[in-house]
Amino acid sequence: MPPRRRGASGFRGVRERPNGWYSVEIRSGDVRLGLGTFQSAREAARAYDAAAWRLERPRSQMNFRDVFTREEAQRLAPPPRLITDMDRADHSRRQRRLLVAEDERAMAEWRRRHPEDVDVERAYWAERTARRRSERADRRQRKAVANEQWDIVSAGGRSFFTSDDERWDDIWLLTSDNTDESDDGDGSGLK
Repeated sequence: MPPRRRGASGFRGVRERPNGWYSVEIRSGDVRLGLGTFQSAREAARAYDAAAWRLERPRSQMNFRDVFTREEAQRLAPPPRLITDMDRADHSRRQRRLLVAEDERAMAEWRRRHPEDVDVERAYWAERTARRRSERADRRQRKAVANEQWDIVSAGGRSFFTSDDERWDDIWLLTSDNTDESDDGDGSGLK
């Protein structure tokens, strides 16, 4: 088998990624082994050579001919990059930003091409907001009436609610209704 030619990076098995890092791969039979990514092509080539020594490749298939033993190749190879929780968090954050940017571009294009859909969506949200505000105001009023009746009963008076009246159940509505008139009902105003 003829030796593999060197890529644009100048080293065998090393490819430059669009982000400026270098990835390393080596073949072992039909299997392609990914050896990781490195900040410089030279580090990546050293990692390739260490793997080539482990796979008992001839020195003619190495990137650096100044290494004569497997131990020396492993000593010169950069240590494997540890993937920490912070690396994972950075990666997730970048991915979310990319998805948001793609979504925003797609939505902007959709709005430009289909203004009638934008009008329909705005009308839907306006109607939904008005309906939820109305429901919330009605619930507050029912709760206030029920609380007044509860106060009357607890003071020894008599309620005009009958025992089977569903309004009596309104007393047990959440007492932590911390909403105000500016709340649109999407849940962001609740504490």
